[in-house]
Amino acid sequence: MAHCSLYYLFPALILLLRVSVTAGDPQTNLLNVGCSQYNATPSSIFLSALNETLDDLSAAAGQGFATASRPRAAAPVYALLQCRPYLSAADCLACFGAAAARLRKCGAANGARAIYDGCILRYESAAFFDQTTLPGNTAICSGKAANEVGFAAAAVGLVTDLEVAVPRIKGFAAAVERDGVYAAAQCVETVSEEGCGNCLQVAVGNIQGCPPDKDGRAVDAGCFLRYSDTAFFGTNQTVDLTPFLESGDILGATELQGPLTFNYKDLKTATNNFSEQNKLGEGGFGDVYKGTLKNGKIVAVKKLAIAQTSRAKADFQSEVKLISNVHHRNLVRLLGCSSKGLDLLLVYEYMANSSLDKFLFGDRRGTLNWKQRFDIIVGMARGLAYLHQEFHVCIIHRDIKSSNILLDGDFQPKIADFGLARLLPDDHSHLSTKFAGTLGYTAPEYAIHGQLSEKVDTYSYGVVVLEIISGRKSNDVKLEPITQYLLEWAWKLYETNELMELVDKSLEPNEFPPSEVQRIIHIALLCTQSTVAARPTMSEVVLMLLSRGESLLQPTRPTFIDATSRVRGDTSSSNSSSSVSKATVSVSQFSGR
Repeated sequence: MAHCSLYYLFPALILLLRVSVTAGDPQTNLLNVGCSQYNATPSSIFLSALNETLDDLSAAAGQGFATASRPRAAAPVYALLQCRPYLSAADCLACFGAAAARLRKCGAANGARAIYDGCILRYESAAFFDQTTLPGNTAICSGKAANEVGFAAAAVGLVTDLEVAVPRIKGFAAAVERDGVYAAAQCVETVSEEGCGNCLQVAVGNIQGCPPDKDGRAVDAGCFLRYSDTAFFGTNQTVDLTPFLESGDILGATELQGPLTFNYKDLKTATNNFSEQNKLGEGGFGDVYKGTLKNGKIVAVKKLAIAQTSRAKADFQSEVKLISNVHHRNLVRLLGCSSKGLDLLLVYEYMANSSLDKFLFGDRRGTLNWKQRFDIIVGMARGLAYLHQEFHVCIIHRDIKSSNILLDGDFQPKIADFGLARLLPDDHSHLSTKFAGTLGYTAPEYAIHGQLSEKVDTYSYGVVVLEIISGRKSNDVKLEPITQYLLEWAWKLYETNELMELVDKSLEPNEFPPSEVQRIIHIALLCTQSTVAARPTMSEVVLMLLSRGESLLQPTRPTFIDATSRVRGDTSSSNSSSSVSKATVSVSQFSGR
């Protein structure tokens, strides 16, 4: 029996109409409708089973969510109804009626769905209740906001908070009003918390292109996201997101109060006078120490190694204020700072499992299974997408590498040191004369010419993904094949169709489907292409990772930089250089980072 998934159904979009919330409003503004191009057989049995499942859903519509099925029929049917959390029972039933009438026009099509502002109704001839995000997900934008700048920032901030909070809320749904923005998010109740988060991550990536438009919707198989400058739910139907966002900081201050100012003596005591025994690691921006505060909370304290000038301290204060407002589950949380005396200190949340490089190349090598590695790959992409496109200021990390990816107690990745490169002197928005990067991870246009864009992080991300899959360090030429950096080796395996040779031998072969591993290597190679414009944005990377089965573009050859700063490979791009003597980056600039 041919079956058509949601992928084939999304293109039939209906233009939005202006709507407002009123008493007794089922919100039957049609957003998306489609019927499968295949008919179920025998059609008479299928239609009978479909009518029975729709009757079951009608009886349960007052509950707001229901599934029904006839799995043992000769032509089985599975169906789902979900209304928005702010619709009354009567309005939910009315929205269902409108949707059912639409779907009955599909005849014996073996799959169909109708998505309205107020509800979604879908049926298929195969079970689909656990589906979250599928290719074809999209955003629908309309209108222009009166206060474009302020409204856009408020809308993006609110939908991002919904992305974090809703997977943690019972029922996976919430409606919120903040700063003149009304927004709601909802996941299908039959998906997992992780699946809900994945779906809303894609939805936020889609809808973030709508502001400053005054209305935006994102539709997908397993979730719905909407914002507006006009109320579309009652004031008594909102949810307080605070308990579901990142908890208040360790000293009881809320995240809205900005960074705490810590007492230098308290941090000195907490770290045992910054002793070697308390040192967690060394980095390009300074050493990091484990600290235990008076209340017993454990933190990580970084002593910044930057110039001690009045300008540096002023930059430090402004940058800390910016970084402290960055809240994302895949970014290390800055709790506060201390700038008294000569030392500039940053206080971060403590990560129980240290950094990713310890699990790839260090004493814990080989302990990460495939699912953990895949979750780290996705989490890194989400964190970078937030820094580049979802935060109100674009933050380019510039030094993405495995040692800057920290792991919490559940092995969820959190990117560290974001925003710190902006404290380096002689820095400009798109042409950096002060290099911040690491050999083997750094994009050629940045390493050679100092050309800076968010695609520099995309390149580095691709290299780290290759490390995660291979268990091999990107710039270690002592490993076989001899004298080849990891990226060069991966590209040669791609050209010879031998990508599975790249996979870490510590992984059990039955842990992962080869096709999935090859697809992720393919994505990594797309990220490391020589031509900057050809690399995907990090939001596009998230979508590619989660939209399994989607065909991918063919990557072009990367540019390779060896240990003597020579450029090899594709030199046709304007972003690479074929000159050895004119290369502006030496090994010493990379060393010790």
